[in-house]
Amino acid sequence: MVIPLYNYGHFLGECIESIVSQEGVDVDVLIVDDASTDDSLSVAQSIAAYDPRVTVVSNERNMGMVGSINRGLWSVEGEYVVKFDADDILTPGALARATALLDADPSVGFVYGFPVEFTDGPPPPARTTVRNWTVWSGLDWVRIRCRKGRNCIMQPEVVMRASVLHETGKYRAEMGHAPDFDMWLRLATTANVGRINGAHQGYYRIHPQSWQRTMDTFRLKDLEVIRKIFAGLFDEAGTKFADRVALRTTAQRAVAINAINEACRAYDEGRAEREPVDDYVALALDLYPDAASLPQWRSLQRRRRAGPERAPQIPAARLKRGLREVEDRLRWRRWRWSGV
Repeated sequence: MVIPLYNYGHFLGECIESIVSQEGVDVDVLIVDDASTDDSLSVAQSIAAYDPRVTVVSNERNMGMVGSINRGLWSVEGEYVVKFDADDILTPGALARATALLDADPSVGFVYGFPVEFTDGPPPPARTTVRNWTVWSGLDWVRIRCRKGRNCIMQPEVVMRASVLHETGKYRAEMGHAPDFDMWLRLATTANVGRINGAHQGYYRIHPQSWQRTMDTFRLKDLEVIRKIFAGLFDEAGTKFADRVALRTTAQRAVAINAINEACRAYDEGRAEREPVDDYVALALDLYPDAASLPQWRSLQRRRRAGPERAPQIPAARLKRGLREVEDRLRWRRWRWSGV
């Protein structure tokens, strides 16, 4: 386990306890402190002093999260590796469940599962019974992500095969706040992808200081990074896909639709004057020049004609808000059940 640490010492005790208490696996933990400015390093060192399974190294200067992750992952040994955030928690038995799938199917390069979100206080009880496993061809899993145009893994639930990680290469800082999504896609072009179904595999903590929550509240930056990730994927591994030309277009269309939907959502929720609606539109057109032929585009134009003040009141917008809530719930249930 590799844990990049920057000013998250107050979460570290709960995080480490969830790891070293895992049954059925031998665990070593490497904490990489990224020149924290609070007492995080001393907290980590105190934990390591009482548990020989925990080791701490400290960067002389701040290297950023990706630099710390790479330093850690490329200095540990073991058949399986996990990059784990200091503010997250493992569920009981998560590592044994994931490594059982990896042991059973050597074609699988990484395993993920369902993460439970929580905020303040103790996390809810975890489901620990496995319903079944799903194993996708890595390339087929990438095709699904191209059709969706978004990530489906929150991070604390992933266990990687070390040999596949080293073949794939290091995390890339140029992917901004989404280096994990870039890594999952790259791993999937090298090996198959597995998922634990039924059991909860990790707890994802939502709090004001979490890394993604400190990014811009607008989705534009996220969409731009996802565009960059897909472009890099096809530039580097496109020859692995016989349908690479059509698949690239599929990914671009999906991200464009997501951008248009964000613009519609901004109008429906009365945020159009605060969010970069024009930039969403420009991104969509740049990605998919035929965006004006999409039904989502026509929906956006109705809202733009109504204007920021009237758009939330038009019947189509009120209906869409209700439908969106239903769609979001159904999407969440499908994701929880199938992982995609």
